Amino acid sequence: MYEKFGQFIDGKWQQAEKKETYDVINPATEEVIGKASKASSADVQKALKSAEKGLEIWKNTAPWQRAYTLRKIADLMREKKDVLAKWLTLEVGKPLAEGVGEVGGGADIFEWNAEETKRIYGQTQQSRFPDTRVHVYYQPVGVVAALVPWNFPIVLASRKISTALAAGCSVICKPDTITPGAVMELVNICKEAGVPDGVVNLLSGNPAEISNELMESDIIKKVSITGSTRVGKIILKKAADKVQRVTMELSGHSPFIVCEDVDMNKVADIAITGKFRNNGQVCISPNRFYIQENRKDEFVSAFMDRAKKLKIGNGMDEGVELGPLSTAKRLEEIEKLVEKTKSEGAKVLMGGKRPAGFNKGYYYEPTVFDDVKDNFTIMKEEPFGPLVPILTFKTFDEVIERANDNDLGLCSYLYTNSMDQAHIGSEKLESGCVAVNTGVVALAEAPFGGIKQTGYGREGGSGAIKDYLNVKYTHMGLKI
Repeated sequence: MYEKFGQFIDGKWQQAEKKETYDVINPATEEVIGKASKASSADVQKALKSAEKGLEIWKNTAPWQRAYTLRKIADLMREKKDVLAKWLTLEVGKPLAEGVGEVGGGADIFEWNAEETKRIYGQTQQSRFPDTRVHVYYQPVGVVAALVPWNFPIVLASRKISTALAAGCSVICKPDTITPGAVMELVNICKEAGVPDGVVNLLSGNPAEISNELMESDIIKKVSITGSTRVGKIILKKAADKVQRVTMELSGHSPFIVCEDVDMNKVADIAITGKFRNNGQVCISPNRFYIQENRKDEFVSAFMDRAKKLKIGNGMDEGVELGPLSTAKRLEEIEKLVEKTKSEGAKVLMGGKRPAGFNKGYYYEPTVFDDVKDNFTIMKEEPFGPLVPILTFKTFDEVIERANDNDLGLCSYLYTNSMDQAHIGSEKLESGCVAVNTGVVALAEAPFGGIKQTGYGREGGSGAIKDYLNVKYTHMGLKI
């Protein structure tokens, strides 16, 4: 499946210098999908030179032409949504319908940034001197390293590639070894849309080795990474050596706060969709469920009724709503966390094991815990799976304080019909994004990112492009 791709350098698909490959596994069947090209140091150096050359072309391309190209990419993604979605299901394991939704989200991001390309505004400021003028303008930061994770490879590659292209930068994209094909297909669409040679490049292979070599290069001026906080800290330290600009969207551990004045059936519907999208392997997945104590039983009943009806299976099969976890390692980590949570005193209300009847695939049942305490491991470490710890609270002030007692701050969810609580909660919750009475957070038009140890910088919205631009000012004398 990967033979038609390889490494994408200087506008061409080519095999790696050493002709090495690695296996890509279907998590639903544990079968090898195919062998993907593995880049060597020589390939990295070729990509750097290619991106350097591409930068000179692209930064001098008129914004309206850049916008046209980005919009064409969006159109092609929508035309090829079924192809892209199939890659997502085969590599990630998510249901096909989820894959189609992800592709649509990626296309929206390209469309949004197509418009932002035309709106890189400078400014003229009044000078303190009568015969001079102060001009402020923006220029592309340079070559961008886009480090893309496996859980949402199309959306997250789209965020990085489209913003870089909108700003006039060239980019080297590194997909995860779990999901190279999905990103390869996206990069091929960039080629089809007319992106000039060298402007978009792709390196597939060992993530740590490729990332290290990219960041050691003077050619890379900016790094955009979505990943774990552990990896983000390593990247940040390396970026410091070259004073590279970094956008980091790292781990999340989202609180899900349900107040007593809401319709529990409606909230349960939102919770099911949010929690089990991509089987909980989502940075904004609700992970800490705080239910006002007098409505806890009602919420738990409504939630579990829905969770029990979720159809588990291969995402390619019709009607499947919950696919496998991504890898054998991820499954093992979930099993260990479940046992740890039980040993700390939690009670399993449902799930807690692999589903019956699956001899192959990294499947795990939706799992709900009761009797959870704030100091349990599952409340401090991102579970990244279908695990639902239930806690209660008495007062609104209390739950806000408990929700904020975490080193991570990507997203928070709040459900209440009180305008006071909605406004106060959205202001006081310590996270980069807050969803009040909705489950939708990641929008092309909104700034997405976190605070605390979730990182910094934003993707999406009108401000994201600024992270890919240098600010320059000229103090202009009128005559001499």
